[in-house]
Amino acid sequence: MLNTNSEYLRPEIMDILRAFGCEEEDFNHYFSSASGKYLNVIEYGGEFYDFEEDCEEEDELIFKRLAKRSCKLAFYKVLSKTKNIHLPWGALTGIRPTKMAYNELAGGRDFKPLFERLCVIAPNISLIERILTVQKPFYNKCGQDLYISLPFCPTKCEYCSFITAPIEKTRAYVEKYINCLVSEIASVKPFLKNLRSVYVGGGTPFVLSVEQLTPIYAAIKDVLSEKVEYTVEAGRPDVFSDDKLKLSKDFGVTRICVNPQSFNDKTLEAIGRKHTAVQTIKAYEMAKKYGFDINIDLIAGLAEETVSDFEKSLDTAISLNPENITVHTLSLKAGAKLKENVKRLNIAGIADMIAISREKLTKAGNEPYYLYRQKYQAGGLENVGWTKPNKACVYNIDTMEEISDNVAVGANAISKRFYGEEERIERYASPKDIPTYIEKVDKIIEERDKLFK
Repeated sequence: MLNTNSEYLRPEIMDILRAFGCEEEDFNHYFSSASGKYLNVIEYGGEFYDFEEDCEEEDELIFKRLAKRSCKLAFYKVLSKTKNIHLPWGALTGIRPTKMAYNELAGGRDFKPLFERLCVIAPNISLIERILTVQKPFYNKCGQDLYISLPFCPTKCEYCSFITAPIEKTRAYVEKYINCLVSEIASVKPFLKNLRSVYVGGGTPFVLSVEQLTPIYAAIKDVLSEKVEYTVEAGRPDVFSDDKLKLSKDFGVTRICVNPQSFNDKTLEAIGRKHTAVQTIKAYEMAKKYGFDINIDLIAGLAEETVSDFEKSLDTAISLNPENITVHTLSLKAGAKLKENVKRLNIAGIADMIAISREKLTKAGNEPYYLYRQKYQAGGLENVGWTKPNKACVYNIDTMEEISDNVAVGANAISKRFYGEEERIERYASPKDIPTYIEKVDKIIEERDKLFK
């Protein structure tokens, strides 16, 4: 159990303890600041450890932010030394390491010394540098993105935490949901003054029929004043069809996501997928005929896969030569079936899987263009999107770096208004539950209007 005299530091400390798997062990922590110094005293395993750092006391927000960083680093150093474990991201626990790098650059400082001080390994510092380089032509703090949520799936995968449910259980709500969504999309038209991208996500949007997708696409077309990047997370290959792809093309969609997660049939069956690797390849080839840019998603660490199992999927994805490949590291997420049965992910070879993906994707002419991390991620690793030259997805950059307004419609959609000069974000979240969303859609429109007006 952790005992600390500074409760506002507890969540930060617990993130480090969880990363080392010792949140149930006993720690005593005393924090103070005086004479321009932070002092962290940690008692663990019958030993005392003292850490002293310079502090910033003039601004309360900066003081607290740096105090949190100081205490995390102190605990990281104690545990890294006593357990002889070195985590790939060191004492960094946030989901967006790139944002920290951008903050350093905005202050006129090279970000690398800070990352080194926080014990981030050299390959990850290099990864951040590569991402910032690729993002440079796309990084723009005055844009907007439109997100449309379609929370319907054929079945629910064991690792998934989204609100989606099998379509057979939610079919009764689909028509009402579409009507509400069309109303919402129309309501945001006055706010869309500098739109950079549209993203239709889920769920699995292609689980809907052509007849159901048509009014959604038509509503989106009505709010677009010019051609923008337009992505549909079509999803699993077992719901692809030529007429859905043609409809998407006719309505101006420019990018399609084909999400197999694995090209191993045994793995697909184990995680609750009702399709095969061959179906994924056919869906990819079908989409490619229409000239879409294509993203393929893979997950490292699924269903007891070995390094060679994951490498096989990676090689298959690379051989298809899509514009983007996203490599996720398996994570325990609240609401997922996997988290109900597993308390901690200890996956043999997970670091090797990610290392191989970096090596092979780079060799195949891809560059990393966005990155994010999750709290309960196997091996303390990360998720990385990779792109062919000049094919980065603007929506992913904008949302991961939080540098634009995100106008989001649908159940569980989270709108964000970005105040660039203040580097501040205000949010509005729609209800997660589909029936509740349908019931309250008029109120949702009214409250989102307040956010963007």
